Amino acid sequence: MKCSQWQAYARLMRWHKPVGILLLLWPTWWALCLSAKAWPPLPIGIIFTLGVVLMRSAGCVINDLMDREFDGQVARTRDRPLAKGEISVFQAWVLLTILCTLSLILVLFLNIKVFFWACLALSISVIYPLTKRFFPIPQLILGLGWYLAIPMAFAAQGSVNAITLYLYLAAVAWTIAYDTWYAMVDRADDLKLGLKSSAIFFGRYDRLAVAIFQSMAVLAWGYVGILAELKWPYFLALAGAGILFIYQQIIAYRSEPAQCFRAFLNNQWLGGILLLGILLGIF
Repeated sequence: MKCSQWQAYARLMRWHKPVGILLLLWPTWWALCLSAKAWPPLPIGIIFTLGVVLMRSAGCVINDLMDREFDGQVARTRDRPLAKGEISVFQAWVLLTILCTLSLILVLFLNIKVFFWACLALSISVIYPLTKRFFPIPQLILGLGWYLAIPMAFAAQGSVNAITLYLYLAAVAWTIAYDTWYAMVDRADDLKLGLKSSAIFFGRYDRLAVAIFQSMAVLAWGYVGILAELKWPYFLALAGAGILFIYQQIIAYRSEPAQCFRAFLNNQWLGGILLLGILLGIF
């Protein structure tokens, strides 16, 4: 296989855009640390980290298979491998099968409860791209599917509890917030194609809606800290997250696509700050 073909596969899985991996990885590690009440055992950490990379890659392949008729008509996505014909539909399905098989092998090292959560997460990941056709806020479905890694992490090291629930709700609210910034980049193209997004649904109240979901995330994260009895460094990190949310609102003040994309990218740092806060708050 030529080097260019390998590069096309890598781009199909978005390996050249690691921000998506970080946005999924940070909450997974929040859950691993909180459920272990310490740094999680190395084998568990490796399994979940590899699982995040594999399933995020699989999610990108699923998304591009479902959206291949639209991607060529959207400025941001017209150069994707499937849209350009660099990879065939059959090759994409083969890659997806490999990614899902490897993910299944990882899950088999964990308990049966994790397996059931993983099956639910995969089901929602398959449904998510289709919801852009009819559901007004597909970002909600994205968050519900992506962050089932949180109950998976708790199930792997104990059981699902109230901390799990509020951490999951915070992550879903966070997803709607940051993916609305992302959707604001594509709003004009999505309107032409008749696709749905939170940016279109919220319309001229888009920044207000983002602020509401950001506030919901902060409140839920705060309650997680109380339930988990985390020390003051966690709440200091949470204040830092709040400052980053305010910064995002400032840089995206005019709702211009380039600035909204900058606001979206800023969330990769927010997730890392909260992980640091959790670790310092535990010890």
